[in-house]
Amino acid sequence: MATIKLKQIGSPIRRPAKQEQILIGLGLGKMHRVVELQDTPEVRGAIRKLPHMVEIVE
Repeated sequence: MATIKLKQIGSPIRRPAKQEQILIGLGLGKMHRVVELQDTPEVRGAIRKLPHMVEIVE
């Protein structure tokens, strides 16, 4: 199955708690951390909710 690399580019400070929970669920939480996840519809949906805080690294 395909994988996708995500990098956190935005801080969860002064953001709704829900957005911070989504970041933690993705395995992020600290600035500039990069994680590699399975490319599933659930992960894509989480990315769509945080376009200002994560970017896809190629």
